[in-house]
Formats: sequence, C-alpha cells, structure tokens
Amino acid sequence: MTEGLLPEVERGAVRRITVVGEPVLHRRCAPVTETHFGTSDLARLIDDMFATNHVAHGAAIAANQVDVDLQLFVWDMEDDWGVRHTGHIANPVLDEEPPATRRLVEEMEGCLSVPGPYKTVPRADHAVVRGQDMHGNPLVVESRGYFARCLQHETDHLYGRLYLDRLAKRERRDALREMEDLQESVLARRAAMAERLGK
Repeated sequence: MTEGLLPEVERGAVRRITVVGEPVLHRRCAPVTETHFGTSDLARLIDDMFATNHVAHGAAIAANQVDVDLQLFVWDMEDDWGVRHTGHIANPVLDEEPPATRRLVEEMEGCLSVPGPYKTVPRADHAVVRGQDMHGNPLVVESRGYFARCLQHETDHLYGRLYLDRLAKRERRDALREMEDLQESVLARRAAMAERLGK
C-alpha cells in the first residue's frame, strides 16, 4: 500500500467530477435503500469516491458529484485541531440546532464541482448528522469547526444545493466567472495527480 493512502483510495477508481449546471447536482438525490446496503456495488462506489476526492485534493465528496443519484457522501480531512477524520454516511440528516445556541462562522468555502473559486459562506460551528453506514447500520457523526462545515456542505449537495446557492447574486456571478478562468488548470492538476497514482 502506498504510504499515507487510505485502503479505499488504493482500491478505488477515479471518476469524472460533475460541474455546476449538470442536472444531477441540482435536484434531491434518491435514498440509499435495502437494495444497496451491503452490496459490492455500494462498496465500490465508496472506494471510487474516496479515490476521486483524493485526486482532487478534496475534503469530501458526494455521490452526485461523481454522477450517481444517491444520498451518500465520504470525507477524508483534517479539522481545525489537526485531527484526521475519514468516513462515509448514507441518507444523512442534520440535527436542527436551536437559534439561541447556534453559532455561525463565516469562512471561505470551495467545491469540487465549482472548480477554482472560494467564497465566504456562513455555517454553524457545530453539526450533528445522522444516517447509516454502507451496511445499513445507524450512524451519528458529531463535528465542530471545519469538519462541521464539511458535513453541512455535503448534506446540502444531497438536497441539490451548492454553496453558490447560499451566495448573493453578485457573488455567485463572480464565482462562476472565476471558475471559467480557473477550471482548466484545476482539471489539469487533478489529471496529473491521477496519473501519478496510476489511476
């Protein structure tokens, strides 16, 4: 195994990442059901998502970002305190935090499906997401800081929302214009990384 690579990345194949404007990114994804849980197809999809995320230098990636209409995402990232988090979740639902205790933090956010630009997006500093693992077992993930932002961003994806949808119209236009300028170089970097890994 290559040093530092997750086994999922080793096993996985790199898939094409969908880009803003493609229909699969702009509608609610289908739930993962009993027909998916515990199957080799679902395990392979998760491996491929980890590999695709790694090559793109992402923190996390949702299934619709690899053109699969399922409520599923994976993550492999370091939080604000240098702790590495890796995992996957199907059918995630975010707990509603009461406004009185919710603390919003405005930080820069990017997206693998909006290659290039980063914009300031307010997100809750704490998030709890509930769902299932690849075998259908219940899963609860609690997070703070950047990890919480990541879980909220990915859950948004599965409801057909991008971080662009949380921006004012002018900021959204600016982001799309930046993407036009940066997309080619970002995609070239991803392709070079995939080639280095032999994927």
